[in-house]
Amino acid sequence: QVQLVESGGGLVQPGGSLRLSCAASGSFFSIYAMGWYRQAPGKQRELVATISSVRSTNYADSVKGRFTISRDNAKNTVYLQMNSLKPEDTAVYYCAAARAGWGSPDYWGQGTQVTVSY
Repeated sequence: QVQLVESGGGLVQPGGSLRLSCAASGSFFSIYAMGWYRQAPGKQRELVATISSVRSTNYADSVKGRFTISRDNAKNTVYLQMNSLKPEDTAVYYCAAARAGWGSPDYWGQGTQVTVSY
């Protein structure tokens, strides 16, 4: 069993930065691929970034060059560094863990709100 708790969301002006954290409890964190999804009001949940157990990363086109996902297995934590934020990045951001691909993640966090506005 893995429990995920996100933190670091908030209100930021366009062009600003935020770093989200997702702390995992339970065993075997290092063998899970980790990812960040987001869901804006009235829109479907979107996979933003993923990092595999061997630290291979992938990003949605909308965030490439602005967001960076990383993980610290010693701390059971995955991060999402978000730079050059835009109003369209406003959403609830969810951390997820997956053993066998991103079609159906095994575990989800509760979400953290990110609002990009003046």
